[in-house]
Amino acid sequence: MDNNLLRLNETDAILLNSSAYGTEEEQEWTDIFFLIIKIILMSTIIISAILGNLLVIVSVMRHKKLRIITNYFVVSLALADMLVAMVAMTFNFLNQVYGKWVFGYFMCDFWNSMDVYFSTASILHLCCISVDRYYAIVKPLRYPINMTKRVVAIMLVCTWVCPAVISFVPIFKGWYTTQGHQEFRKQHPDICDFRVNKPYAVISSSISFWIPCTIMVFTYLAIFREANRQEKELYNRHGNALLLHQNNTNGDMLSNSGGSSKNLTLHEVNQDLHHTPTKERNLMKLKREHKAARTLGIIMGAFILCWLPFFLWYVITSLCDWCETPEIVIAIVFWIGYFNSSLNPLIYAYFNRDFREAFKNTLKCAFCSYCRRRPSDLEALDIRRPSLRYDDRTRSVYSETYLKNIDRRCSEYGSSL
Repeated sequence: MDNNLLRLNETDAILLNSSAYGTEEEQEWTDIFFLIIKIILMSTIIISAILGNLLVIVSVMRHKKLRIITNYFVVSLALADMLVAMVAMTFNFLNQVYGKWVFGYFMCDFWNSMDVYFSTASILHLCCISVDRYYAIVKPLRYPINMTKRVVAIMLVCTWVCPAVISFVPIFKGWYTTQGHQEFRKQHPDICDFRVNKPYAVISSSISFWIPCTIMVFTYLAIFREANRQEKELYNRHGNALLLHQNNTNGDMLSNSGGSSKNLTLHEVNQDLHHTPTKERNLMKLKREHKAARTLGIIMGAFILCWLPFFLWYVITSLCDWCETPEIVIAIVFWIGYFNSSLNPLIYAYFNRDFREAFKNTLKCAFCSYCRRRPSDLEALDIRRPSLRYDDRTRSVYSETYLKNIDRRCSEYGSSL
């Protein structure tokens, strides 16, 4: 009887051990599967951010048509996003793959400072672009005066200098965190957590996100209100001009008016219906500015969707002493924010015809030695367009049809950001 019980107990133990072994093996395969998915997603974001932003920089350098004031900010933004991918994302990626920090105490501070610095610089560039578009659309007469190359240079210097205030000195001096966390890091060099104190959380998040985001929201609200007002005025004026022209043709309205008022009304109708080169250029510029505003509005919307979850988590967990966040949630909010650095070049390529053509030409020349000896399509357009000159005092036979074609072509191309 005892022998039978002993054999049963041994059998149960074997079954329990095999069940536990099977569970451990399944868990191991699950961990490996999620690790592979994590590596694929993170490496895709890093590579796309580096190559996409590098493509923006090279395309603007190669094509004279893209060398406008606004694109100075775009190139600088692309550089900041590329550095985010090369430094901040890469160290985070290695930390996620190894499951621990393997680079030591000093490199942990270096990574945290570079992460804060380049991410803040990227956000401040978007803020500068929104201010540039605000003056271009809402206050166009003051734009050439206010947004000179000197002013743009000062703004770019500020976008690269201001992030240093909250990154290098506070982090390397240990002002960003508590004394207890500093001691914990010294005892555990394989852990690199960015735990901040409450004053640093409020100040850094305000400089990095809340203040720039507020400026962008107000500037783009003003931009879209002004764009809608201009577009509504344009359509109303054109519709009234067509109505007056039809009534004048039928002899219903203008025949009863006085001579001077009749001549004035006919002059206004002709001005509205017959497009002069100057008026056409103004209309083309208006369309390009509106399209650029819409594109940059999409960039701002993507920026808010990507960075808002991170900064909400960052502020809430810093101000809440008892709040704990799972590691997977921390990794997700970090990489959603990083993903914004990969999105901007995609938005340029999809919504802006000039950038799309420049990207195609640059990629072709990267793999084709023959096209390097030929001018790009955008440069060819720059050569052809000034070749036709218009006299505002007379109308040539082909001017109206040419202006209609170039108006349609410019509306398809959009404006360079």
